[in-house]
Amino acid sequence: MTSRRAFVKSASLLSAGALLSPSLLAAPKPKYIGLQLYTVREGMQQDPAGTLARVAKIGYNSVEGATYTGSQKFYGMEPAAFTKVLKQNGLIMPSSHYILGEAMNNGQPTQGTILHGWDKAVDDAAQVGVKYMVCAYLFDSERGNLDHYKTIAEHLNKAGERCKKAGIQLCYHNHDFEFQPQDGKMPYDVLLGLTDKNLVKMELDLYWATKAGQDPVALFQKHPGRFPLWHVKDMDKTAARNFTEVGNGSIDFKRIFAQAGTAGMQYFFVEQDQTPGSPFDSIQKSITYIKTAKL
Repeated sequence: MTSRRAFVKSASLLSAGALLSPSLLAAPKPKYIGLQLYTVREGMQQDPAGTLARVAKIGYNSVEGATYTGSQKFYGMEPAAFTKVLKQNGLIMPSSHYILGEAMNNGQPTQGTILHGWDKAVDDAAQVGVKYMVCAYLFDSERGNLDHYKTIAEHLNKAGERCKKAGIQLCYHNHDFEFQPQDGKMPYDVLLGLTDKNLVKMELDLYWATKAGQDPVALFQKHPGRFPLWHVKDMDKTAARNFTEVGNGSIDFKRIFAQAGTAGMQYFFVEQDQTPGSPFDSIQKSITYIKTAKL
């Protein structure tokens, strides 16, 4: 994504009647630097409005939700109220996370998931302005063998059809387990191959893919246009390869961002599952690097 550039034209040039095409007169596409709100989950639980204000003050202008599932609300707020808080802070939420819902909760299905209460989840997301609904994680009991991943692909296609009717794109977010081969084939390849590329796209977590030994650029080149969302998180340089602030680790983000067009990337979100101190200090360091490096 290109950086925002000021639109400066000479008044004398315009008064001279210079003929400019509509594309030249159009405002440049805004650049969004997003944050996955799981990074500041404690703040969002205790004081969502205050936390969003603090996130915006640091410089983030978009966020990705993490907790609709289970509550069927957005951080305890109905869609209209949550949308108001976002607007008050100059934020958009183009993407939000959900779970499959196959795993039971105390023997009961969890509502607001892909398999239970999906219609309401989609309607609520549309009201907030969500453009991407993301299957965020598969619990251990939801993974299984390759045949089960084929069933998951069917669930995703069906959920993606419902999203499409609301003008929303369904995506799938990876960790590292999807890249662990079974019978010579990776579950991630099963999901990519058996989901409709128009109904189900991918949110590539750069950290988890890299940790699993995958090259994000190679994935983009093999499946161009399939990765509209990215999670931007870094891997530290220790043997443990833990999470760290963007720019503080070993991942070559400049190389990856150079392939944003091939990937079809529309939005990216900084995420750091664990931070050494205050998550606000860590997200400040990450955004400073992103702006300095001009990613």
